[in-house]
Amino acid sequence: MTTMTMQKETPAEIQSKLALALDVDDLVAASRIARSMRPYFGVVKVGLELFSAAGPEAVGTFVDMGYEVFLDMKLHDIPNTVGKSARVLGSLGVSYLTMHAHGGVPMLQAGVEGLNEGARNAGLEEPIALGVTVLTSDADAPEHIVPMRLRVAMEGGCKGIVCAASDLADARSIGPRLVTVVPGIRPRGSAANDQARVATPREAVDAGASLLVIGRAVTAAEDPITAAEAIVAELTA
Repeated sequence: MTTMTMQKETPAEIQSKLALALDVDDLVAASRIARSMRPYFGVVKVGLELFSAAGPEAVGTFVDMGYEVFLDMKLHDIPNTVGKSARVLGSLGVSYLTMHAHGGVPMLQAGVEGLNEGARNAGLEEPIALGVTVLTSDADAPEHIVPMRLRVAMEGGCKGIVCAASDLADARSIGPRLVTVVPGIRPRGSAANDQARVATPREAVDAGASLLVIGRAVTAAEDPITAAEAIVAELTA
């Protein structure tokens, strides 16, 4: 008689907090990873590498799988260009879109307006514009930069920000209603790779993170399923 192992269902509130970073340049490979991780993650991050390789098809592919799509384009240009680009991206069905807060209030305002217009014209729900504060690979940013860029993001109309876990206290103080997206998530014992400011999943959630971006800690693991299950277990313990 064969005994089958039943996969434990991931609570919806945990799934909605986990974004799978698909930092590859092949949509077929990314789709394979996304299908295997669907029981654990509710969001996928499509970054410059995958979007450059596959374009808008990448967004549609993962929306069709039932994921929310976090499009990490980090837009940074003159307001007119960012606004028009965001309008196109908003029509694709993304749930989140990043823009550099360093671009300033007028640029962010143009991006937010374009993003919302694109979604509205396509009959879609309003996405969340995320202001990128400081990259988690930047260990040398002065202390005043993150609070300043948080305020710029809010004034620019962003409903959320991207920041390191160590900056969440500032985010809660300055913008308590902001959606906080935290990259640089590494389960205890994982390599930091090129991330300078990392945190474990539990540390980030306890500090107030809304969404955890997790990539190589799962996708490059010897056993990705086991790695994903360990993250879920840590957050449900």
